[in-house]
Amino acid sequence: MPKYLIYFAQAYPNFRQAELESLADLHGVSIDLSHHDESNPFVIVDLENDEDAKKIMARSILGRGIYELWGHGTTLEELHESVKATSSDKFPLYENNSFKFDFIGYKGTRSVKERLAIIESFSFVAFKGPIRMKNPDQVFTVLEEYNVLGREKATSPLNMWFGREIQLSARTENILDKYDLRRRKYIGTTSFDAELSLVSCNIGQVGPGKITYDPFTGTGSFLVAAANFGGLPIGSDIDPRILRGKGQNTIPANFKQYKTSSQFLDIMTMDFTNNAFRSDFTIDTIVCDPPYGVREGLKVCGAKDPEKAAGRENVVIDGEKAHLRKDFIQPKKPYELSNLLHDLLSFAAFRLPVGGRLAFWMPTANDDFEVNLLPQHERLELIYNLEQEFNKWSRRLLVYVKRDETYKGQTLNGLKVNNIKNFRERYFKGFSEKSK
Repeated sequence: MPKYLIYFAQAYPNFRQAELESLADLHGVSIDLSHHDESNPFVIVDLENDEDAKKIMARSILGRGIYELWGHGTTLEELHESVKATSSDKFPLYENNSFKFDFIGYKGTRSVKERLAIIESFSFVAFKGPIRMKNPDQVFTVLEEYNVLGREKATSPLNMWFGREIQLSARTENILDKYDLRRRKYIGTTSFDAELSLVSCNIGQVGPGKITYDPFTGTGSFLVAAANFGGLPIGSDIDPRILRGKGQNTIPANFKQYKTSSQFLDIMTMDFTNNAFRSDFTIDTIVCDPPYGVREGLKVCGAKDPEKAAGRENVVIDGEKAHLRKDFIQPKKPYELSNLLHDLLSFAAFRLPVGGRLAFWMPTANDDFEVNLLPQHERLELIYNLEQEFNKWSRRLLVYVKRDETYKGQTLNGLKVNNIKNFRERYFKGFSEKSK
């Protein structure tokens, strides 16, 4: 089986494996990344062919590129010998193609003079095609890894690889600049980071024609990211003001900005715990960032005092019952984050098809976290627990897959997830006191 070299970006290294595994699974590609070292941006994998390599890298956010591996060495001489020994049979396949050479250095670089000398040293491949700097048929790349000790500049690489470029990632096509929040028409204080929104959608396996739901839409960060990958986004939020936007700054304006309006299904003012979806409405993927309740306590539709609220049903304004008017504002009651996550898992277990994914972000206090207390549902298998660490707390991307009736998981009631139950209280106390 051919070997390929993957070059990753230096961002969120603990998310790399999950993203590429998810993209591989989405496209039916078999890949083993269990040996990937998060401290190193290079990893060698076995793949069936170039098409599989293209599929897993084309929309990656944390990858940079994938290369058919022709050779490896710790010196240029070793690299030459490796290429001759393992890849000489490939030389005739590309001898008449137009081509160019490229260089990638991790923690080190080469001067123009050194690069030209290295290019000349590969004359033994005997390519006869024209050199073309723009749009060549093939790009042959020398990738180098340097070891930097202290402030001294590394003069020679630890490792050198030579390969044929197969596919560069979406990251190299300036996708992060395109979706940069600073350039977006409509954002708010809770708009989710563009890079991690895209990564979340990749791990959640958003794909062309898949209905993707965000029950806590806010300004629509995940909806916009889902549309980029061909998803059909639909969202809801309990706060009509944030969905409505202001003037020309609206969620639909964001889709218009990115030319994905044709994919945008709708947004609804709705408390998802009292959702208005038809019972037979299937949602393919759920990607979201539930409200932590930090800025204000979590709330859902309902009344703190049901008896008192019942007495208000007979209030009449201008001859019409108040609760039937268009301007009626539904009363809200406090709600624990742990309860919300329990309801979210139950909702996903009912709505997702077998194989569908739920990906959501959950906050945890670093000194109070226990893996065995993550929320669970008997029909959902937790496949990824990915941490973005801050100072004294973290937020985790939890990714679940819905399994069929033969799967026998456990349901862990959100009320028992003590490490997040009092997150808001501990947040404002600086996490100086543990939950009781």
